[in-house]
Amino acid sequence: MNGKLYLCATPIGNLGDVSSRCLEVFNSVDLIAAEDTRRTIQLLNHFEISKPLTSYHEHNKHEKGGYIISLLKNGKNVALVSDAGTPAISDPGEDLVKLCIENDIDVTSIPGPVAGINALILSGLPTRRFAFEGFLSVNKRHRKEHLESVKNDTHTLIFYEAPHKLKNTISDMRSAFGGDRKIALVRELTKLHEEVKRCTLDEAAAFYEENNPRGEYVIVVEGAVETENSEENVWDNISVKEHVDKYIAEGMTSKDAIKKAASDRNLPKRDVYNEYHRGD
Repeated sequence: MNGKLYLCATPIGNLGDVSSRCLEVFNSVDLIAAEDTRRTIQLLNHFEISKPLTSYHEHNKHEKGGYIISLLKNGKNVALVSDAGTPAISDPGEDLVKLCIENDIDVTSIPGPVAGINALILSGLPTRRFAFEGFLSVNKRHRKEHLESVKNDTHTLIFYEAPHKLKNTISDMRSAFGGDRKIALVRELTKLHEEVKRCTLDEAAAFYEENNPRGEYVIVVEGAVETENSEENVWDNISVKEHVDKYIAEGMTSKDAIKKAASDRNLPKRDVYNEYHRGD
């Protein structure tokens, strides 16, 4: 009988945020697979838990993935933890979950801290619709292409960033989104010096010209302004006959008005003609 993989969320700063269920799993599994074993051993020592550890990270995930799957197939239970927070979000745990599914191995999650969600709810920006964009590429062209691809998204955007890359990222965001776009820069979450800086991209750029970034950041970016009265919405709110009559009133012939209305609505001209003359 196969074992089970447990995706265990660990504290992102304050050790008091670990759940009792997470600690129970640590005590019960046969092995803990950790993105950074040095960090995980500190957590286990704090709670006086002694368990075998193995490393599982981006650079050994192909080798270690097969090893962990073999253990699970032999009935061993394994807990997976990331460097901090919830595994399988912007880390190689995603690949291990896929391997388990392909091998009919049960996977369950032990929920807990997620830096992106904590930053979002502290940002003061809309939370109804949001997209997690993770880390931007270190390649300047790829980073700019990524930002260009989301600049018109109307939902709130969440990014992770390292301190040594923050200034370049803010500069590229200003180019893509405009300097007046609102953001929240959240760092040291749950720690003693937790900080949320709410400002515009222009203000952030000016601030970091004078101050060096410190700590790991979550950047929460306001979505693009949604156009409420686009032409498409206008046409949805009036009938085909009203649409054609609008252009006729502006001086078009009925033929040209029908052609223009068909183009606006992305419909065949014959369909608009038939709808306009229905009941004549």
